[in-house]
Amino acid sequence: MQTPTTPISRDIVLVGGGHSHVVALRHFGMHPLPGVRITLICTDAHTPYSGMLPGYIAGHYTYDEVHIDLCRLCAAVGARFIQAEVTGLDRSARTVQLRGRPDVAYDVVSINTGSTPQTHSVPGATEHVVPVKPITRFNQRWLALLARVRDHAGRTTLAVVGGGAGGVELCLALQYRLREELRGWGREPDALAFHLFSAEGLLPTHNADVQRRFAQVLAQRGVQVHAHAAVAEVESGRLRTADGAWFDADEVVWVTRAVGAAWLQGTGLALDALGFVQVNNCLQSPTDPRVFAAGDVASLPQALEKAGVFAVRMGMPLAKNLARAIQGQALQPYRPQRRWLALISTGDRYAVASRGALGFAGRWVWRWKDLIDQRFMRRFNDYQPRPGMAATASPALPLSAEESQQAISAIAMRCGGCGAKVGATVLSQALSGLQPVANADVLIGLHAPDDAAVVRVPPGQALVHSVDFFRAFVDDPYLFGKIAANHALGDLFAMGARPHTATAVATVPPGLERQVEAVLRQMMTGAVEVLNAAGCTLVGGHTGEGAELALGFAVNGLVDVAPDGSLPGVLRKGGMQPGDVLILTKPLGTGTLMAAHAQLQAKGRWVQAALAHMVHSNQQAAHTLRAHGATACTDVTGFGLLGHLVEMTRPSGVDAHLRLDQLPLLDGAQDCVARGIVSSLQSANVRLRRALRDQEQWGGHPRYPLLFDPQTAGGLLASVPAARASACVAALQAQGYAQACAIGHIAAQGDALAPVVLAAHS
Repeated sequence: MQTPTTPISRDIVLVGGGHSHVVALRHFGMHPLPGVRITLICTDAHTPYSGMLPGYIAGHYTYDEVHIDLCRLCAAVGARFIQAEVTGLDRSARTVQLRGRPDVAYDVVSINTGSTPQTHSVPGATEHVVPVKPITRFNQRWLALLARVRDHAGRTTLAVVGGGAGGVELCLALQYRLREELRGWGREPDALAFHLFSAEGLLPTHNADVQRRFAQVLAQRGVQVHAHAAVAEVESGRLRTADGAWFDADEVVWVTRAVGAAWLQGTGLALDALGFVQVNNCLQSPTDPRVFAAGDVASLPQALEKAGVFAVRMGMPLAKNLARAIQGQALQPYRPQRRWLALISTGDRYAVASRGALGFAGRWVWRWKDLIDQRFMRRFNDYQPRPGMAATASPALPLSAEESQQAISAIAMRCGGCGAKVGATVLSQALSGLQPVANADVLIGLHAPDDAAVVRVPPGQALVHSVDFFRAFVDDPYLFGKIAANHALGDLFAMGARPHTATAVATVPPGLERQVEAVLRQMMTGAVEVLNAAGCTLVGGHTGEGAELALGFAVNGLVDVAPDGSLPGVLRKGGMQPGDVLILTKPLGTGTLMAAHAQLQAKGRWVQAALAHMVHSNQQAAHTLRAHGATACTDVTGFGLLGHLVEMTRPSGVDAHLRLDQLPLLDGAQDCVARGIVSSLQSANVRLRRALRDQEQWGGHPRYPLLFDPQTAGGLLASVPAARASACVAALQAQGYAQACAIGHIAAQGDALAPVVLAAHS
């Protein structure tokens, strides 16, 4: 979680992870603006570099070599990263609208979302083609196509629709890769047939020499080129051109002219005929001076080809104009180059260079292209903040008189005690949209606020109390709110309690009221969504100022009390029986992954997958474990798997046998601990190694450190009778706990003091 040294006064929001925005992010990392928060919103944690995509398809590069890790880049430059789908702009409220979560406020917003395939105008295309754009989603389609070709018996015919440089390059890359794959699968390369369809001629924007070179290459490779043959209809297994001719096609890859995203239509911004955002030469919308656009989605006064070279070149002018706009300064025009160098590969580590009337080719050209591309990628994936980097000197942000007073207050010496509370107006506005789940037992709560909440305990039931609190470790306050609430509820689920009510304690860094309100609203909205889903009513809380964003909950649950005073529905840590099977519902590794993320050593997809597990509630898992006769249960959190297991074995009077190779792990966790990256709590947890029998034997095992890894919103650890264990694991996996598994068994207590026995495998 980034902690700004200057209170946040303004927000620049970047929508989309295109080439222009990654260049702008790097610029802001090198030249940070005091008081300005940068937020990137993108549907994916990794964005592909279009110049290397054909090389990836051809098999010359790995996935990571052609993708920019947006999650890591944002962490490196001090920007917030929010993985979400944008659905619109509310320009009057100055917010970006997101699917399934609260809007994100902006002072200036930039759009760099690329383009989407224009398939709706061709009957059947939407249902039956593999569109190359948006390229952020192409990888899944490509892997699916690869699997279909592998499984297709007999001859396979592939059609590529689009005769521009992108279509030709992709066609040759596909052919090269699939022929190599067929050889590896023991099939003849001639089992593939390729057709290239172009509504115009071949590479119409390039010179005659380049066109001739590629016509020769395509002919030599046996690709049938259909020039001036626009595709008019697509059906399963075939397509029709405008002249009425039908062609067989088992797979159709769509690389034609694209259009702007559909959500842009509802923004009220001026768009061109293809739905792209019209901008002036300063990349600013003529409709709204707070809105900018760059890359493929931008429509400039001078027509530009939708090429990555322009998107990259726009990045620096865009960043500088965003900074000028937020500071109230005059903008400077972007001047695109009239001619540019295009290096177009032929799939087999050979490339053709095209610039104006010039054209030349060779394997050395491909090596040159590879050198340029690799150097470009290193600028982002290897970016490291400079030591001691501080915000560059810049003019003060233009603030209103009221905002200036708030800014002075935010940087002044802060009061303690009740003076550190968040203002009533900010608090009421931030919480006004929250709708805690209704609960008849809440007599006085947020629906009728008073000095304290009054909650009735139903007869025949008892309250289960728990509390959790921690500072933010992700920059997305909405996501952090969900994780904090889920983490707090874990103790109730582990004991078999039904969540009832909760009170919150939050700290928010000081700043302008609008920014404080936005963060608090995002965080509490995420938290209340989780509480409501669990049937837990938020009844009150306290919000104060602090150096870092933090959130915690005191949660209450209900359990039944028998007439004799016993608690028949409560699952406790003690209760394990010899012969029981140990089941873990979620994978391990959140501690090392979050530590690696803070050190810029974790891949973005690892981090996002870990966060997805943290927001996955344990409620259904708890029901399933009880339904299958669980004898003891706890949630795995800060003390790590071993620490919580020891808390179960001691009161149960048993030993536990763990199988290291069976431990479910988050992607990247083993890689991170192998590099010595561990949580700050790891050293304290490692002191429990004395609970391991023959621990010296296992210290070198690659999974050994993860026994001590502290978990946030981790899974449930339970003992289940052996006869029901398999059915229990199957039920958990069917409910979405995909990595739930048996990790060991319980044995009678032996003579040794150490209660946990390790084994590499069963």
